[in-house]
Amino acid sequence: MLIAHDYAHAFVPYPPLAVAGSASGPLSSLSFGVKDLFDVAGYPTGCGSPVKLAESGIKSTSSSAVTRLLDAGATFLGKTHTEEMAWSLYGTNVHFGTPLNPAARDRVPGGSSSGSASAVAAKLCDFALGSDTGGSVRAPASFCGIYGLRPTHGAAPLDHCMPLAPSFDTCGYFARNAATMQAVGRVLLNDGAVPASRLMKATDLFARLTPEVAAALAPAVAAIESAIGKAEEIEMYDRPIAPIFSAFRHLQSYEIHVIHGAWVEKQKPRLGPTIAGRFAFARTVTDADVVTARATRAAFATHLHALLANGGVVIAPVVPGPAPRLDDSQETLEAYRNEAMAFLQPAGLAGLPQLVIPGGMVGGAPVGLSLIGGKGSDLALLEIATRVEAQTK
Repeated sequence: MLIAHDYAHAFVPYPPLAVAGSASGPLSSLSFGVKDLFDVAGYPTGCGSPVKLAESGIKSTSSSAVTRLLDAGATFLGKTHTEEMAWSLYGTNVHFGTPLNPAARDRVPGGSSSGSASAVAAKLCDFALGSDTGGSVRAPASFCGIYGLRPTHGAAPLDHCMPLAPSFDTCGYFARNAATMQAVGRVLLNDGAVPASRLMKATDLFARLTPEVAAALAPAVAAIESAIGKAEEIEMYDRPIAPIFSAFRHLQSYEIHVIHGAWVEKQKPRLGPTIAGRFAFARTVTDADVVTARATRAAFATHLHALLANGGVVIAPVVPGPAPRLDDSQETLEAYRNEAMAFLQPAGLAGLPQLVIPGGMVGGAPVGLSLIGGKGSDLALLEIATRVEAQTK
């Protein structure tokens, strides 16, 4: 860790070690943190797990994502905390503690990229790498009132990074402003050169919000429409949500079990109770469950790709509302997570980019708004956000 004081408990307290990069480049004025899921040469990779940390050893090679940023002149400040095995929406790691949510100190920061979101929101660094499988960039960005991008699946490198569920895993990032998001995106992302110009609004997802949350997001929706044009009202879902959520849960759990199940059985790590429960469920997923889930995923993804064809962009809420409180019950947290999946799973199932922008405040806590585009429209979404930010200022 290369900062003097980490009041947010965002960074893993590894011994300070400078990581060499370019002295110049498009990101030379910017500093960044890296989720402790990505390898950085000279550091271990703990993955939010004491056992993984003990097994890691010092890495000799950095992830390509980190190397791209260093080569562009960005300054590495350290590795940031992640939820245990990167499998949580809240960031409350039972082994290493919970990073601060600087925007709402009595609430969770969001996981599993909790440290990265906290570091950016706390102004400890200019941007930070995270990963997003089921919402691990998008939820923390919304909870902490910052920007966050889950890119098109495969648009940013994921080598030398612990896999979770590979058909969902993405390398995303956070920043406090759209201009920084755009600058980093030009370095980190493989540009699909897909336009984003035909605006839509997901009325079925907005209908799931409380009136208070919908009212808080209304000015941000209006700002986007002012910059881009009036949004056509559409429904994100063309079928019941329950079987889609079942498909998402079964496929993600199956992939995680394939990769990590044998390790859990052999090492028997002391998992947090929530994570232990998810691994227990993953062991129950059958081949028949997977066949059904893949068919459901394919059909829903086909619908979404058609919806977003020809430059389509959907305005959608990110999650149901502000971050849960730190003292909320496990039952409350699980209910929130299940509802949040209705908002988060479309982009993951279809491999789409989803950009979170600060949306408003509810009860003193942030709520985010998002733009979902077609595959390869990442930089076009970032351009929209930059235009909206400039117009708002």
